[in-house]
Amino acid sequence: MNRRFSAYLIVFSIILLTNWFISCSGKPGKDAVTHSETEAKAPAEEQVNLIKLRKPGENAELILNQPFEIEAELVFKNRAPDSVVIVFDSKVVTTLKSEPWKVSVAKEKVNATGRKPLRVIAYRDGRAQAPVTRFLLVYSDIVPPVYRARIINTYPHDVHAFTQGLFVNNGLMYESTGQETESSLREVEIKTGKVLRLLNLDPSLFGEGITLYKDRIFQVTWRSKVGFVYEKSTFRQINKIFYSTEGWGLTTIGDKIVMSDGTNTIAYYDPEMFTMISKIEVYDNDKKVDSLNELEYINGEIWANIWMQDRIARIDPVSGKVKSYIDLSGLFPQNERNPEAEVLNGIAWDNDNKKLYVTGKRWSKLFEIALTD
Repeated sequence: MNRRFSAYLIVFSIILLTNWFISCSGKPGKDAVTHSETEAKAPAEEQVNLIKLRKPGENAELILNQPFEIEAELVFKNRAPDSVVIVFDSKVVTTLKSEPWKVSVAKEKVNATGRKPLRVIAYRDGRAQAPVTRFLLVYSDIVPPVYRARIINTYPHDVHAFTQGLFVNNGLMYESTGQETESSLREVEIKTGKVLRLLNLDPSLFGEGITLYKDRIFQVTWRSKVGFVYEKSTFRQINKIFYSTEGWGLTTIGDKIVMSDGTNTIAYYDPEMFTMISKIEVYDNDKKVDSLNELEYINGEIWANIWMQDRIARIDPVSGKVKSYIDLSGLFPQNERNPEAEVLNGIAWDNDNKKLYVTGKRWSKLFEIALTD
């Protein structure tokens, strides 16, 4: 036997003896199973429904600023939870520790209109069990009055302007127009309707709402999910903004940009990063108010054109309820409009001079109006 073969034989024997020793001693080897591995393979305890809701039911109708009752019962009489957490509109209302499993939600908690989630979460042995979820509809607590308007002055308006956004600053009107190949940003002389400056958008884009924030004009587009920020004094584009919804109307409230998306939702954005901060859902006393379009912030209210209606909704910017409507159906009769004219769209408030202006898509007139009962 040569020396090299003898060395191989000795090493092989040592390996066999080592594996046999580890296996017999119970230490980790090919066939050994550790305690931690056993625990990992054991199925986790399943969540179960310990609580069911007796009331309110799915899509139960609530009234803004009014309390409502929540009542639950045990699924298993012999398996009571240690506690039950009630969460309404993403805020913890209370924690119940024993029967009766019911609570009255205070009116202060019902502070916004819209479709609101209610979650009831039972805990047992420190573990959350399967939650119960309902969606509740909160309507306004008032019947909104309807106002009308009288005409103070009438000014010319470009009949080719498919008006999507409007605001007044330092005696001049700024306007955004829509339609592919026709979209633009404009600076307009109010009394004459003369376009003083014009910036055309890319032909593929459909321009929508505009608003002024500090010295910058924000403009969104309809379905492209992109908007633009311009220097007001030059119309020079200085930034782009992006969002996940459609873009319809814009206005500014304090340090936030406020946008509609054609639904009943109004969202609040941070102007610098254009990230959504919060949103409200707009309801009156018996329905959600959809198709919110051009926006303007006037004396603590959001005014919104309702698409396909000659009507404006005046909205509480905190709760989302409609405080009143403005019926402008008689403002510009159909027989006086040019054949291409469409619906009312465009609200501009001159805060310096306390003047209110409205117009519409391809309307030949801009109206200064005052409200009447």
